[in-house]
Amino acid sequence: MDFDLRQLEIFCKVVELGSFSKAAEAVHLAQASVSERVATLERMVGTKLLDRIGREIVPNKAGELLYKRALKHLEIKRQTCLEFEEFLGVRKGEIEIGASTIPGEYILPGVIRLFRESYPDITVRLRIGDSHEISSKVSDGEFELGVVGSKGKVKGLVHKELWKDELVLVVSSSHRWARKKSISLEDLCKEPFILREAGSGTRRMLEQRLKKSHAIGLDAFQVISQLGSSTAVKEGIKQDLGVSIISSRAVEAAVKAGSLRIVLMEDLSLPRSFYLIRDRRRTVSPLSRVFSDFLESEVSKT
Repeated sequence: MDFDLRQLEIFCKVVELGSFSKAAEAVHLAQASVSERVATLERMVGTKLLDRIGREIVPNKAGELLYKRALKHLEIKRQTCLEFEEFLGVRKGEIEIGASTIPGEYILPGVIRLFRESYPDITVRLRIGDSHEISSKVSDGEFELGVVGSKGKVKGLVHKELWKDELVLVVSSSHRWARKKSISLEDLCKEPFILREAGSGTRRMLEQRLKKSHAIGLDAFQVISQLGSSTAVKEGIKQDLGVSIISSRAVEAAVKAGSLRIVLMEDLSLPRSFYLIRDRRRTVSPLSRVFSDFLESEVSKT
């Protein structure tokens, strides 16, 4: 048997994603090419490695054995590449990071612009999801770095505080509360409320704070809609669909423009932080370390 590391990489991706089509997208190949390389690998070892269970592709016993061994070989390859990049002082290439909605849409684009001014040969690819999704992908090794709005429950991650934020009650400029200075939590619970989707750091923090300080859950609110992004929540508020609690950073421009209003909550304070995360088990590449150091240096200036 003469294993090819590229074959092993493709095989592992199929196992991890449970799909030839998803693996093909991840490794930037046509699905037919991925299927052919896995078939070649099976001929080489002399047995089938994958079974189709319903719509999912799963490894059989032989596949599980090869997958475990392949991961070790691919990790050696990765470590070797990192050591050479470090040795050669490489400052050229591409890094991919993940970020939750607020830092991904409202903070990081400006930081990446500044980073590119200092490191024009490093391209940063930014992918946005909810905090739980980004944390999971950092843990799985899909991203080396992530920026999220809550610590969550994914184990093995190192969290470094970056920026401060605050969740605030936001209403439309035409809402009857728009001229009020403050609103009680009791009154808020009676008002049609727009909630972020499950997995959102904003939602998780709100739920945790309500339980800790008031011994109530989100079911105390009159939730009329759950939306998947801060942008969608803002538009819902503008259309008088309901009120919501959202990041002050997300509504800053709309508040200045006069289309939204922030109303003080009398008995609920919601300060929070955004965190840079990485998996403590994995070595950070030199390029990602450069970006990480740049982030921390920019934070220290503010």
